[in-house]
Amino acid sequence: MPKISKSSLKKTKSKVKKTSIKVKKVAPKVKKAIPKTKNLVSNEKKTTAVIKVSKTYIPKDTEKYMCEKHKIFFKIKLQEWKKELVKANNEALYNGSIDDNSVSADIVDQASSYTDKTVEMKAINRQIKLISKIDQALTRLREGTYGFCAETAEPIGLKRLMARPVAELCIAAQEKHEKEEKVYADD
Repeated sequence: MPKISKSSLKKTKSKVKKTSIKVKKVAPKVKKAIPKTKNLVSNEKKTTAVIKVSKTYIPKDTEKYMCEKHKIFFKIKLQEWKKELVKANNEALYNGSIDDNSVSADIVDQASSYTDKTVEMKAINRQIKLISKIDQALTRLREGTYGFCAETAEPIGLKRLMARPVAELCIAAQEKHEKEEKVYADD
């Protein structure tokens, strides 16, 4: 590395000019006050009633389809289902990683262990896909489209939603979809 003398540093310092920049301060624009007009929407008092749903509540066909009670019931059901799946996946992954350390000398035992892990990983992958479907169902709940068929916009039905809360299609649309899958699978 080349040496720099103190005299050369002094020369470069003296050559540097100090410059100052003046900055104009711009006054913020003041928005004009908009006179209040009688707007029906703003004058209405919005009241939101808190709807409580007991743990033993089951949606009934006699109630209005997808009323607030139904939405809250399915939201709770989907969230609890998701928590259970995440917990089960975490436990399975943790227990599976503990078993990795045990290596058997017997080839048959190794093959059996490998098969067990493969089956377990497939189950975990299925559950991960189910968790994403639960998230989609929760999104549809927030948007207000939950409980209605994605193809026909007809109500899916409470019995079907109770059996399969992540259902996106009504029974007729689901059957049509499955027939089309079978036709393409046969080709």
